[in-house]
Amino acid sequence: MFLSFITGDTATALTQSRSALQALDWLVIALYFSVLLAVSWWVIRKNRETTDDYFLAGRNLSWWIIGASIFASNIGSEHVVGLAGSGATDGVAMAHYELHAWCLLVLAWVMVPFYMRSRVYTMPEFLERRFSPASRWMLSIVSLVLYVLSKVAVGIFAGGVVFGFLLPEMHLNLGFIYLDSFWVGCLTLLLLTGIYTVIGGMRAVAYTETIQVVVLILGSLLVTVLGLHKLGGWHALHQALPADMFNLWKPMVPHGVQSTWAPVIEANQAGVVTRMAWYFNGHYPWLGMIVCAPVIGLWYWCTCQYIVQRTLGAKNEQHARRGSIFAALLKLLPVFIFIIPGMICFALAKGGSVPALNGMIDATGQPVRSQLQYAFPSMVAYVLPVGVRGLVVAGLIAALMSSLAGVFNASSTLFTLDCYAKMRPQASQHSLVRMGRTATMVMVLIGIMWIPVIKGSHGLYDYLQSVQGYLAPPIFVVFFMGIYWKRLNAKGCLAALTIGFILGLFRLAVDTPGALVHGFSYAPGSWLWIINHIYFQYFSMIILVVSAVAMVVVSYLTAAPDEAQLVGLTFSTITGEQRAESRSSWSRRDVAVSLLVVALIAAAYLYFRG
Repeated sequence: MFLSFITGDTATALTQSRSALQALDWLVIALYFSVLLAVSWWVIRKNRETTDDYFLAGRNLSWWIIGASIFASNIGSEHVVGLAGSGATDGVAMAHYELHAWCLLVLAWVMVPFYMRSRVYTMPEFLERRFSPASRWMLSIVSLVLYVLSKVAVGIFAGGVVFGFLLPEMHLNLGFIYLDSFWVGCLTLLLLTGIYTVIGGMRAVAYTETIQVVVLILGSLLVTVLGLHKLGGWHALHQALPADMFNLWKPMVPHGVQSTWAPVIEANQAGVVTRMAWYFNGHYPWLGMIVCAPVIGLWYWCTCQYIVQRTLGAKNEQHARRGSIFAALLKLLPVFIFIIPGMICFALAKGGSVPALNGMIDATGQPVRSQLQYAFPSMVAYVLPVGVRGLVVAGLIAALMSSLAGVFNASSTLFTLDCYAKMRPQASQHSLVRMGRTATMVMVLIGIMWIPVIKGSHGLYDYLQSVQGYLAPPIFVVFFMGIYWKRLNAKGCLAALTIGFILGLFRLAVDTPGALVHGFSYAPGSWLWIINHIYFQYFSMIILVVSAVAMVVVSYLTAAPDEAQLVGLTFSTITGEQRAESRSSWSRRDVAVSLLVVALIAAAYLYFRG
């Protein structure tokens, strides 16, 4: 199953040439898991069967745990497999998403005060406070769909990819069913992560992620350093790759493509559409990066339960803010520990110094996208020495586990508190926790069933960003416009969410057949063909504009909200006492570190400007 991505002699060559993990590697991995299990057991023994403790770690997390946990949850499967693969094929183009560390500063300075004052458990609950119960239901359901499609399924898939690549000999034959290394890896990852997540809740997730982030950073830095050493240094990397791979700002029209702004749609003499001028596959043009990417970033870092749940578990506003700022600092690392290793892998493949990587380029020296999603595991298998390889494999497993653990806990929180608790208001604390565990297991099964769609996509990171691009815009609209514009009401919010989500789910439905059925294509020039061929970032921008217009128009056509309901939930309704309390929670040091993050982001943009 795993090797379905790699065909023919190339697959055989990759499998035969791969270095097996040695005894020392296994010892390092075993030591890592021993520590992880010990910490998990310690945390589980401290747990109490209450919703505060299970879902928000008793609201007692310190800033350094919050920051490390946010980073570890984010830097998971899509980075280990997808981001490194993107670096190998498109260079630093996807660094835009990683340099969105500034979005975490928005969380720290803009959103955290609202969340901490409201004492909510979930993001939909906050939306209910600002607008209505209906908006809470809508956001909860769509968020669960989004997590299953973009987090659970992606995490399970990436786990199978990593295990299948590094340990191809793993298999399980039960007579009535045969599982290859891909599926053994998926199930192993689920079992290891599920045990401590389901039993230990948010506290177990946060504490184990703090350990995992240390291993992840150290291991990934070793890949970068040793990879550059084998290649001959940073200058050698520049010489080996095209200059465009070091440019963050991609053109609206890729080089060599004949296209103009007008007409937007080209047709033949019979009037059949033959090409759309705004459709560019996988080149991440600058317009999409400066409009669509920040919207996805602000949704993800500031309104997504998967991330924000860590700040909701903070001791107070000060710890929530500092944890977010600390996470922003850590968020700058993926450019150097995932994207650059992917580029190094491509350079080594082109140079021929690592023969096992030769199958990652074609006869013309161009990257083979279907194989370069294995760029990071390839660096681990072929570049690192024995012992170090074991540490980095432990780091890879840490990344995969932390990503899955976070989404498991966030999903169970959303379902239990926003759906089940509403239907069963008299449910006991114990039954709520039990339902949270059950919900986690159900979502895992749905995620497994969605894996074939991911396998048929153009690339893991492309798939992830497109799903988020289709479903995130209306959530961004209602949260940010809601806190800045007090005139917007519940009916406007519901209109924005409904219309935006319908558009997003419609685009997903249009794209899915092409991912499931090899060679599937809509009739050229047909309406569905045109929809399918609008670049995902541009379609995301359409959803953004439509959702915003719907929210404003419907709000002004209906009655204004009651201002008594809005106290503390919009900027213009914050009381003097609330402002003073928030001001006392930060110091000059917090401001200085935030400015440092901004300066480092600016430096990266200047360096990778082409």
